[in-house]
Amino acid sequence: MTMFPKAAALLGAALSVTLPAAAQPAWQPTRPVEFVVTSGAGGGTDLFARTVQAAITRHNLVPTSIVVTNKGAGSGAEGFVYGRGAQGDPHKVIFGTNNEWLLPLVARVAWKPLDLTPVTAMAFDEFMLWVKGDSPYRTGADLIAAAKERPGAIRMGGSQTRDTDQTLTLLIQRATGVRFNYIPFRGGGEVGVQLAGGHIDADVNNPSESVGGWRGGQVRPVCVFRREALPAGPRVTEAQSWSDIPTCASQGIPIEEFRMPRTIFLPPAVPPGAQAFWAEVMRKVSETPEWADYIQRTSQSAALLSPDEMRALMVTEERSARELYGPEGWLVN
Repeated sequence: MTMFPKAAALLGAALSVTLPAAAQPAWQPTRPVEFVVTSGAGGGTDLFARTVQAAITRHNLVPTSIVVTNKGAGSGAEGFVYGRGAQGDPHKVIFGTNNEWLLPLVARVAWKPLDLTPVTAMAFDEFMLWVKGDSPYRTGADLIAAAKERPGAIRMGGSQTRDTDQTLTLLIQRATGVRFNYIPFRGGGEVGVQLAGGHIDADVNNPSESVGGWRGGQVRPVCVFRREALPAGPRVTEAQSWSDIPTCASQGIPIEEFRMPRTIFLPPAVPPGAQAFWAEVMRKVSETPEWADYIQRTSQSAALLSPDEMRALMVTEERSARELYGPEGWLVN
């Protein structure tokens, strides 16, 4: 799900921190390892887990085999419940986002955020405001002005209900005083198709979910929810790269930062050495060419949070989410 404004300072510090090189932990896997993906095949979390698996396999970072299984039902709840039930088993590694600690706020699920054992967050997915390729809205300010003229008429598409995209839509509404007609779909890919077809007016997709549509001219990014523009890189279209997209704050949408962490957990009550082992493995993965290529292709921001930094981020984001969701009547826990 999301990165909240009150957690921005914590995130900024965390992005500059890497786990120190350490002696190889005493614990090691003794049987095949299962990477549990809390999304369906082909989704962002699935790509994350399979990239890590490929890097580990190619560089022989784990002494046993690794199998990836997808348990994405219920916005990822299936995978987290499965991980919660594997108490004490460090051979099950759970890949997700901050839906691990935010989903329990809006849905009755069979785990509490601090039940699982945090390992690291390896990247932060960016969010952009997108419009149709031939849309009359050239900037974020244009879209907000239209929404103010016609309250509730501008159709904002998003992935799922009470999830990342609707949270960001809610933040935009609160920051600008407008009201959108939020329309949920099953995933970011479907949202991009609906925008390209003109069935919605805008969305807040990740770069990787809409890059194909941008190259083809069907959709167009107007701004990025980031403190500064994305780093310079190769062109995506004939004329522009990601770094050419202005920040949303510079276009009159006062949200400086909104990002989604790519997270890794273990089940509850695993041996301390297992947490250290997997943290060290992920540090080594972060130094591989496969990981660098993944970060570049998906336009994410690389990070490597320690377990303590992850836990602090969880607590901070949960507190901010409660403040945001409460007035909307979203909270169930």
